[in-house]
Amino acid sequence: MTTVQETAAVRYGIWVVCPALGAAAGWGLKLAAGWITTLGWFPFQGVFELVTDIPEPWVTIAAPAIGALAGGVLALLWAADMMTVEVSHDRVTLRKDDKSFDFGRNQVESAFADGKQLVLLSPSGAELARETSDLSRAKLEQAFTGHGYRWRDADPYASEFRMWVEHAPELPPDVNALFTARKKAISKYEHEEAAELAREIRRRGVYVKDEKKRQYYRCER
Repeated sequence: MTTVQETAAVRYGIWVVCPALGAAAGWGLKLAAGWITTLGWFPFQGVFELVTDIPEPWVTIAAPAIGALAGGVLALLWAADMMTVEVSHDRVTLRKDDKSFDFGRNQVESAFADGKQLVLLSPSGAELARETSDLSRAKLEQAFTGHGYRWRDADPYASEFRMWVEHAPELPPDVNALFTARKKAISKYEHEEAAELAREIRRRGVYVKDEKKRQYYRCER
């Protein structure tokens, strides 16, 4: 079995680097707050005035601590977005955000990278999975071809995608409703919610991808 995942430096380093950068940013905010309150044109004056109103030594303790906490939240979100791909002769497994997507050899006709998304296709052309990650395209290709899977250079069905609009006539109402909910999730940068809604749409035989916050779809053949 071949496993493709982020390097150990990335997987473990984020838990050190992100809180450290957050703490540094909090300390910098504490140092700059007094000066910024003298700049009447600078936005969010209330935030900086609040910082200057906190007495010592609490502001010196709180600023880095809050920054480190914010960095920890960022690391948590980053870790949730990481994906591990396991490829063997008889199956392909994608693991992401405590979710596992498992496909037998006979289910997977081919795979390809569409931007930062790994896409798995069935023999009928159905999309089995379309998951976003920062994994190396070259390493993914090596993993699949090394176990005898077909790796495509591009999406063979790219020309079939069309831009989604409200109440698209060829889609049933429940699918249009999911697209509407997904549009809101994208606008709020709720990436995991958008991904889950895409999976729900896929279960209904419609495949979705994004380009510049616009949703495009193709229907199951």
